[in-house]
Amino acid sequence: MSAFRSFRDQSLHYFSRNHTHIPEGKIESPAAWRGEDMRTRTDDWLTILSADELDEIEAAADHALTSGLALEEITRSAFALPTLSQKIETWRQEIAHGRGFVVVRGLPVADWGEEKAAYAYWGLGHHLGLPGAQNPQNELLGHVVDYGEEADNPMVRRYRTTGNIDFHCDAADAVGLLCLHTAKSGGQSRIVSSVAIFNEIVDQRRDLIERLFDPIALDLRGEERPGDAGYISLPPCRYTEEAGLKTFYHSEYFRSATRHEDVQHDPATADLLDLYDTLCLRPDLQLDMWLEPGDIQFISNHTTVHSRTEYEDWPERERKRHLLRLWLSL
Repeated sequence: MSAFRSFRDQSLHYFSRNHTHIPEGKIESPAAWRGEDMRTRTDDWLTILSADELDEIEAAADHALTSGLALEEITRSAFALPTLSQKIETWRQEIAHGRGFVVVRGLPVADWGEEKAAYAYWGLGHHLGLPGAQNPQNELLGHVVDYGEEADNPMVRRYRTTGNIDFHCDAADAVGLLCLHTAKSGGQSRIVSSVAIFNEIVDQRRDLIERLFDPIALDLRGEERPGDAGYISLPPCRYTEEAGLKTFYHSEYFRSATRHEDVQHDPATADLLDLYDTLCLRPDLQLDMWLEPGDIQFISNHTTVHSRTEYEDWPERERKRHLLRLWLSL
């Protein structure tokens, strides 16, 4: 088995969403949660690793490191978790078919250091699914850190700045974030159920539901192959009775696609994007998280949209806010 999927193969897998029909009304699903409810149900979605589980992870990471394996060479079979793998399968089921997110707490990143923590994280990812590249350059573990780039530059990748990141999905079944260091202030993780948002649109603007299932231009922002158009068109939502609602949403990239001469937004598209963004910001729908060092957040990109608030960083390089991002096919 390959140790990871290429960016292209992972994207094709993620966007190969079956579709049979548009739902007639609201969708009942464990993924249709509301933030105001989840804030009182922390025990449902937060898992704290035990000492035995950490020993098992550390043994697997140490074995990979002493064997001289490069990160991209590690596979599930090379990262044995004989006991914990059964629990990880329950996480996978929850992400793929249930609530759509889990948080795992307790990885001793300060004691282990970045390299060992990265190996442990990558190995855990292999037990959840198949890791994949996050850009055409085949970056496997994204470093979410301030690179000093201009936060107000509309073309910059937001995770490389201290600026606010609007609600969006990534082109993979699931995304993981491992916190290594926190910011001096700010940098809060926010997630919202895209199924709950769909249900709100049914209530408020049922006339826009059909627009969710028609293609919208998505800006590629320079990551297209030479000779290709600078955007692709794809429908935000797909639905089957078996798989439920699967949503891809990326406000910034949908909106910036209009920089291309042949892309315009009709009134329905503009109304839909405005309403979707407004619903994402509703406090009763949002679930905010302050990820601490050693916390891992895994979320579905089919049933959840995520964002991050602006932050102020520490001046010392070794203390700067730093998370490792992992994309997974489930």
